[in-house]
Amino acid sequence: MLGNLQVAFVPIIAWMALGERPGARVLATLPLMLSGIVLISGALESGAYGDRPTQGVVFGIATGLSYAGFILVLRAGGSDLRRPAGPLFDATWVAALGALAIGAVVGDLDLVPSWPAHGWLVTLALTSQVLGWLLISATLPRLPAALTSILLTIQPVGSVILGVIIFGESPSWLQLVGVAAILTGLVLTTRRRATVKA
Repeated sequence: MLGNLQVAFVPIIAWMALGERPGARVLATLPLMLSGIVLISGALESGAYGDRPTQGVVFGIATGLSYAGFILVLRAGGSDLRRPAGPLFDATWVAALGALAIGAVVGDLDLVPSWPAHGWLVTLALTSQVLGWLLISATLPRLPAALTSILLTIQPVGSVILGVIIFGESPSWLQLVGVAAILTGLVLTTRRRATVKA
């Protein structure tokens, strides 16, 4: 869940590196969005930290920074609107090569498919990864970076909803408050101002 800290990192990096100043709405709703992420993560509840909480937080923050970098690089690579899938294909290719190399070094590389596990992985890859990221990468160059990062916080909300539907999970009331905080932040950030009729 800490990977969603990209919502704070993307506007800052885009402001510093790209000169894209985040709008007032983004800055105003950022604390609400971050609070929602923390609440959904379960960090304020008992037993949420695991065996190595400090290491988990460090890795989570590093994940958020990496995710922010990925979003901004994918956005920059998608500036040629005629090739919306180009940067995503490049990222997927590099990830596959990296996974092969790491698997070979660690020693647990096994390229023989086992069913149904690999069938589920292919289904996941073609739906949420390929289709989802094609839609995201087509949108990235068309919106300000800060707004894109805010919109991507719908992912933890989707995780809670899918956890209920697929796994029968029962989110805590704090997690539901987190969902409400993120949805409120999304509405406040993206709603259009009402035009005053003359």
